[in-house]
Amino acid sequence: MELPIFEKLSQLVNEKAISLHVPGHKNGTIGRIKNLDFKMDMTEITGLDDLHHPEDIILQSMQHCRKHPDYNAYFLINGTTSGILSVIQSFSKRNGDYLISRNVHKSVFHGLDIVQQPADILAMTKSRDSDQYLGPDVHNMKFNHQKLAIVTYPNYYGECFDINEFVDRAHSEAIPVLVDEAHGAHFNLDHFPKSALESGADYVVQSYHKTLPALTMGSILFIHKNAPLKDEIVRYLGYFQTSSPSYLVMASLELAHQFYVDYDSSIFLEKRKQLIDTLNKTGLTTVCVSDPLKLLIQYPGYSGFEIQTWFEKLGIYVELADDKQVLLVLPLWHEDDTYPFEALLNKITYLNLPVRSTHKPMSSIQLPVDEGKYFPSENGEVTWMHIDHAEHSILAAHIIPYPPGIPVYLKGERITRNMIKLMREYLQKGDKVEGIKNEKILVKDE
Repeated sequence: MELPIFEKLSQLVNEKAISLHVPGHKNGTIGRIKNLDFKMDMTEITGLDDLHHPEDIILQSMQHCRKHPDYNAYFLINGTTSGILSVIQSFSKRNGDYLISRNVHKSVFHGLDIVQQPADILAMTKSRDSDQYLGPDVHNMKFNHQKLAIVTYPNYYGECFDINEFVDRAHSEAIPVLVDEAHGAHFNLDHFPKSALESGADYVVQSYHKTLPALTMGSILFIHKNAPLKDEIVRYLGYFQTSSPSYLVMASLELAHQFYVDYDSSIFLEKRKQLIDTLNKTGLTTVCVSDPLKLLIQYPGYSGFEIQTWFEKLGIYVELADDKQVLLVLPLWHEDDTYPFEALLNKITYLNLPVRSTHKPMSSIQLPVDEGKYFPSENGEVTWMHIDHAEHSILAAHIIPYPPGIPVYLKGERITRNMIKLMREYLQKGDKVEGIKNEKILVKDE
């Protein structure tokens, strides 16, 4: 039997690939992840408690993982998605629509599809640095007795908006708030942005595995002491998570949280400066964003996909590439880490960049920023149709560039010429796009 997954992973390990991507343990070189032992992969035997009815060691562990006195922590071993789905499901019996930012993760749309209820889409602002969605247009938000607001903070690229103002405005309209802080598990460390936990949001979900040294799928849902439907949400966590939770993932969450509590950011700041200086010396442009853990790397006249290939030829793997840049997710370097920092700097000095091109201006893809409405619906009969022939048809599946996994066009929207042009741009630029297969998309039969 062939073992393609195992063999590819083994190849990357043997090649000593350097990680500038998630998860935060960076191939086991950051934190105490190596203290885990596969012998710890056990089930709910005597003394090991039960995640779905915690009374002993799991309950104690979650209590130790509190980051703010107003919040209780709940382990998620099916990733942040399971927390998002549980909160959305819990509000399904309340009157009113949901309220979402346009850049919510696809899991939010999946949650809306499950409950078969609509959402108002907030108008958005865009970042001048990344050309991506930054956050809701807080000053022009419209409320209409929505039952739950869902926003992403920070965005995938490490950029922040005023989450305090957003939460305050929603709460002034008696609307509870769920913050998808997947990429901010390290927030509140010295010299890093403030967490949404400081805003008084009702629910904050963090992907520990993305930026802290935890195993993939290890996340935590924080529920405010005054948040509505607490018991209902906890009940749905049992629905959306496996009945056989991984003790390795839970133990890694413990280790990652202790790492967070003990962390001293001084070494990180020193090494980050060294890395930026080395990148700048090659001629690359480094763009610093709100989160110091993220760096955008650009090179005039060349796309992020081209920059990505230059790094990968040297065995350096980035988090993502788009038409403008690559995104680096830095390690939380610490005193006794084993991250190959000197090897990284040395490899970067071997980058052989082409001449900067002033004749190849990179036009950023135009994202829709206006407010809108999402109506989940059953598709019925659907057909694969070539995108060039799809104008006026109705989309039967979201169009989702991945990463970052944010739908650009939504199932149920009628296809316009501009939408076709955007899909063509994604394909020409080499983006990986869910919803497009061999230049065809799913449309409803009418």
